[in-house]
Amino acid sequence: MKVLFVASEAQPFIASGGLGDVAGSLPQALRKRLIGCRVVMPLYDTISQELKDTMTFITSISVPVAWRRQYCGVFQAKYKGVIYYLIDNQYYFKRGTIYGHYDDAERFTFFSRAVLEILPHIDFKPDIIHCNDWQSALTPVFYTTMYSKDPWYQGIKTVFTIHNIQYQGTYGMDLVGDVIGLKQEDSGIVEYDGDVNFMKGAIECADKVTTVSPSYAQEILDPWYSHGLDTILRARQWKLQGILNGIDTEGYDPETDKMIEKNYTVETVREGKAENKRILQENMGLPVRADVPMIGLVSRLVSHKGLDLVKCIFDEFLSTTDVQVVVVGSGDWQYENYFRELCNRYPGKIAVRIGFVPSLAHKIYSAADLFLMPSKSEPCGLSQMVALRYGTVPIVRETGGLRDSITDSGDGKGNGFTFKTYNAHDMLDAIRRSLAAYYNKPHWEELVRRAMECDFSWGRSSNEYIKMYRQLVKD
Repeated sequence: MKVLFVASEAQPFIASGGLGDVAGSLPQALRKRLIGCRVVMPLYDTISQELKDTMTFITSISVPVAWRRQYCGVFQAKYKGVIYYLIDNQYYFKRGTIYGHYDDAERFTFFSRAVLEILPHIDFKPDIIHCNDWQSALTPVFYTTMYSKDPWYQGIKTVFTIHNIQYQGTYGMDLVGDVIGLKQEDSGIVEYDGDVNFMKGAIECADKVTTVSPSYAQEILDPWYSHGLDTILRARQWKLQGILNGIDTEGYDPETDKMIEKNYTVETVREGKAENKRILQENMGLPVRADVPMIGLVSRLVSHKGLDLVKCIFDEFLSTTDVQVVVVGSGDWQYENYFRELCNRYPGKIAVRIGFVPSLAHKIYSAADLFLMPSKSEPCGLSQMVALRYGTVPIVRETGGLRDSITDSGDGKGNGFTFKTYNAHDMLDAIRRSLAAYYNKPHWEELVRRAMECDFSWGRSSNEYIKMYRQLVKD
């Protein structure tokens, strides 16, 4: 079976979030299971020169963008056995950032069309084209309306994965003719509530629609989570499936991680964490204490990550609790300023670094005892799985992938601490229960062991994708 994985970002070339991690890890896991998976993505100018030097020019073609044609160069690279095709057009992709431009609709319309146009030229006809998020959502639309009856393209199945339904690719209807180039009779495929909606078009046209956790697949049928797409999703519920993401267990391995100060295993976690905590306390300007519980928070500082709950109770919490908190992340100015102010009010109890520093994130995973993730919504979440891998016990709200990966340890069998309602004092109760468990050392050591022995590798998740692919091909 041959799969073409389509993504607007992918490790190791460029990544801004979870999609880049998935596009870097899942194809490798599929290849190890004898699935011929290749990846196609844009060739951004911001990709490092070192990685560009590994690429080989394959061919160049012109790609239709409505009434005009645009240059499309195709480069090939290989990473950990997976072949990557990188789509070159400097007008669209020679930018300082990968998203957030006035013409993103046109840039990713070009990319979505180029995915199909290059296939005969690279001599690769996939059984499955697997697209991800709104940036490649038009590929299933173009396939259905323009390519599916062409003898060369016939028989290809399309899959569309929703990583975050909040970002749908919504624009004015004038794009239908001027940018997308659909016939008038096909314009209804991408029309939703009077606008062009890229994601809605993919939901209509793809043979299968997936999300990154089973719970999220159910939640987005509810208007509270769907950002307006619940009507079309309920109508197409028969093609919707949730598959929990995995993590890169080689990149996140406390035994071999070069970004942390002292490596450790399940057997040596107590000593390893103690040393990593000591060094992190020194580097972050916190009192060096082995006995104090440390809570880590590695997050984008935005509201849907549950930070309004943090704002509601953290003064009460820090003023009454012997604890240390370490925060790293960036986002909305109100949350960045809030955490800076907390540092001033509670010196010695909280340390904050604004900005995202991967090496510091790894150090927090390896040093902290607990990991706070109180998200309002979380399609999957990877941080809680990474925290488990490092023996850092998560505190999460039961939503999306957090509910599917973390179970409360109140019964002596779980791997973390959870709360259900989106309520600040329910979160505070979960934190206090976790601190009580921390001081019960025999119970705590067993909890840490259970956490580190959880399997959230891509091996488990990729098997679910393979089952889905095979069913599609059979159908």
